[in-house]
Amino acid sequence: MSRPVIVVHGGAGTWHPERQSPGIKGAKEAALEGFKILKAGGSALDAVEAAVMSLEDNEVFNAGRGSTLTIDQRVEMEASIMDGKTLKAGAAGLLRDIKNPVKLARIIMEHTDYVFLVGEGAEKLAELFNLERANPITELRLKYWKNLKEKLLKGEVNYLPKLHKLVKENPNLFVYETVGAVALDNEGNVAAATSTGGMTLKLPGRIGDSPLIGCGNYADNESGACSATGIGEIAIRLVLAKTVCEYMRSMDAQTAVEEAIKLVNRRIAGQANFMGLIAVDTKGNIGAAHNSPNMCWAYMKPNMDEPEASLTAKLIKQ
Repeated sequence: MSRPVIVVHGGAGTWHPERQSPGIKGAKEAALEGFKILKAGGSALDAVEAAVMSLEDNEVFNAGRGSTLTIDQRVEMEASIMDGKTLKAGAAGLLRDIKNPVKLARIIMEHTDYVFLVGEGAEKLAELFNLERANPITELRLKYWKNLKEKLLKGEVNYLPKLHKLVKENPNLFVYETVGAVALDNEGNVAAATSTGGMTLKLPGRIGDSPLIGCGNYADNESGACSATGIGEIAIRLVLAKTVCEYMRSMDAQTAVEEAIKLVNRRIAGQANFMGLIAVDTKGNIGAAHNSPNMCWAYMKPNMDEPEASLTAKLIKQ
């Protein structure tokens, strides 16, 4: 058995050349941030929160500071966190300027009777706990937004109803990426956390899989933990993170994520269905797979001097 273990992802999709090196670096930094906590005897919950906060603070990722923009040039961030020991979870959505949405998700989990708060109610809770605010809009995200908006206004994009065609024709303009982390601590507890800025040019009010427990995020000490990235509607329709955790009851983490991506390819075929998954099972096995061109991810285990990171994992072709 390998303990402790952490796996992080910075998003599945098509990674632009300008973001590839910073993405690898940022994923390593996030994995190391979480692993330091685990190595010192800290909890899996603390580790995934710290790792995701690191990713949220890095503008190369579509979460927190680097969040993508809605069709009307706003930011609506989402995040969730889950404790595999207690099955407690917290989630927040439609956040405008919370610096670290995953931190608010944990506050919801630990200081309210609820799982999921959005919009004004979530922002008011953030005020009560003096959470730091920050403008998440970056020049890079503005550039992506302007490029796709221009194509939309020219009639070159028939938005969303024909998303599969759009993805094929404009793979570098769409952003579905999410950040996340899963961990197993020295006590055998697992946890997962996921955060995102959403989908480029999405309609205001749309909520993806990242804050939906069981869809983009799940953790259970009886099986393992999973964080998803990609097109949120796919993960929602297949309850994908929970599906991976159920698979891990009878198979290792790598097999589980591969089977889940095969499920995506089979059940949501012929549509825009880019997805990526990371997981850790209760024995410390890790898993990472995707059907998208890239997935930025990293992991760290005992006896490793530094995290391993890559822009690809196990690619399950469609």
